Amino acid sequence: MIDFGTTDDDDEDQDTAAGAESTSNENEEESSQAESARPQPARQTIALTQQQILQLLGNTGLRGLFANVIGQQGGGLVADDDDDDDYEDDSYLGWHPMGRRSRRPRREGAGYPKVPSEAGKQLMESGAFGTTERLRGTFGRKRKLAYRNMMRELGVGGYGAQKSASKLISQTMIPSTKADSIINYNHKCYSGQFSDDGNFFFSCAQDFKVRMYDTSNPYKWKYYKTAHYYGGQWTITDATLSPDNRFLAYSSIRSVVCLSSTDPDNTMDPTMLDFADMGQARSGRGWGHFGIWSLRYSGDGREIVAGTSDQSVYVYDIETRQSILRIHGHRDDVNAVCYGDKSSPHILYSGSDDTTLKVWDRRSMGDGREAGAFVGHTEGITYIDSKGDGRYVLSNAKDQTMKLWDLRMMMSTERFDKIDPEEHTTGFDYRFAPFDEQEYVAHPHDCSLVTFRGHKVLKTLIRCHFSPPGSTDGRYVYSGSHDGSVYIWNMDATLAGKIDVLEATRNSRPKRTRDMLIAGSTAVDAANGVPSFETPVGIPLHQSLLQPHGTDGTTAWEHVQCTAGTTATTLTKVSPRWERVSTHNLKKTVDTTKAPQLPLLEPHQPDDRGL
Repeated sequence: MIDFGTTDDDDEDQDTAAGAESTSNENEEESSQAESARPQPARQTIALTQQQILQLLGNTGLRGLFANVIGQQGGGLVADDDDDDDYEDDSYLGWHPMGRRSRRPRREGAGYPKVPSEAGKQLMESGAFGTTERLRGTFGRKRKLAYRNMMRELGVGGYGAQKSASKLISQTMIPSTKADSIINYNHKCYSGQFSDDGNFFFSCAQDFKVRMYDTSNPYKWKYYKTAHYYGGQWTITDATLSPDNRFLAYSSIRSVVCLSSTDPDNTMDPTMLDFADMGQARSGRGWGHFGIWSLRYSGDGREIVAGTSDQSVYVYDIETRQSILRIHGHRDDVNAVCYGDKSSPHILYSGSDDTTLKVWDRRSMGDGREAGAFVGHTEGITYIDSKGDGRYVLSNAKDQTMKLWDLRMMMSTERFDKIDPEEHTTGFDYRFAPFDEQEYVAHPHDCSLVTFRGHKVLKTLIRCHFSPPGSTDGRYVYSGSHDGSVYIWNMDATLAGKIDVLEATRNSRPKRTRDMLIAGSTAVDAANGVPSFETPVGIPLHQSLLQPHGTDGTTAWEHVQCTAGTTATTLTKVSPRWERVSTHNLKKTVDTTKAPQLPLLEPHQPDDRGL
């Protein structure tokens, strides 16, 4: 609570001066008592939330700070409506184009849904999301993992029982915080994704590079290749892998998508796909340039759907090299798109900053309208993911919730037309301040099945997914979080696990050294007793590649970076191995056959493969 002292000129003090002790000093005492009886400043209390203080510290200004203190306790300030005339675009201050953020009155029963969710429990028992164990025995106890393994090895029960036991074993295998492999880059990694079979992984970073890995051996990844996006803006926003794993499409905040082969032997530059090109029959490049936030391959690999910054959804035909459909169906950026069914490209989903998730049926779009909509988020949607069965879809949003939807429960177009999404949003800008969950008010028309919460959707477009059907049998849903963790939920909204990625990668980056060395054997400096390298006189060390030296001819440099003209270097021992390179003047060099052998060192500068 912060108190601001203000003076109230209308208040009067009721106290009066006491009588004088003597008649001679009566005038002097009355004047002094009158001065002490002067009205004291009245203190007025203004309540400020934590978010408002953070906005003030973030240079949002007093105007933005007190924009929504109307109606607070303690005589809050009242915003002047006359300021609306000179209002300009203040979106960078945390204000939304839809209008100013204002405190909504809380209603009875408003707030987050209860956990566990009854609808989620029914989904878990339905068999659509994994296998449910049947409790047996007098007390209905759950069987432990060791018991299930024993029964499976003994072959107890029929084929169906053994198959069910295997699913129960696999779906309980949730990753832990302890990492098996860590790859470090010099730039922030924006996103990454496995292929459906788990044998391929790619990562997108802010250096506009997509790095690809062979993950068929999960404990020893093999670097494939690196694809570049030349002329990108800010970062690579999204990437999608073709169903046959042969091509990778990736985007930036431009209308051009890069299509690269995943074959490591293919060194050709990526093919540029201009989504703004609608063809001559579709008014050419009439739609102009825009940024792309989301990409998805169709199930047959012939099309790519994109969500863009011009409030539209584009469908691009790879064979004809042009966009064949543009759907202008949102009021704000389309942050996420996906296909509803892997076997059919007809159903599309799109999630936008206008808080709505819309369903599009390409077979019945004569009027250009959506087939239906999902309403329930009160802030912008950051990501959506389809289960691939044409029924269930998952969404993440800036209201700090993730929601599960059923296509059979979508809102009809007629009913959706009667709802104004702007009436149920505050226009929260997640880039500048944390979300105040005490201000959350549930959407009165929420048609979602289950609501998941506990993670933080801040700063960037946080993603969410269904768990892999091959390993966990689609038993869980999970999401990234601004706090550096991955949250995993059961379908009833209870937390099944948490992977603390921030803790797992803490201090994992190797110490960077200015020089890089890969070498074989050494000579010894007799003066200092440390291993040393020597090159032929007059040849710079960084140019002495594969130059044999010594009586046995075993000493060689594969790659050394040092100051030009250096004739010798000293390796300083940094436990547990030799890794630091520095220049050194040799006084005496002994025979390399008598020198200690130095093991092969790995490079200590990150390259395209990462560290």
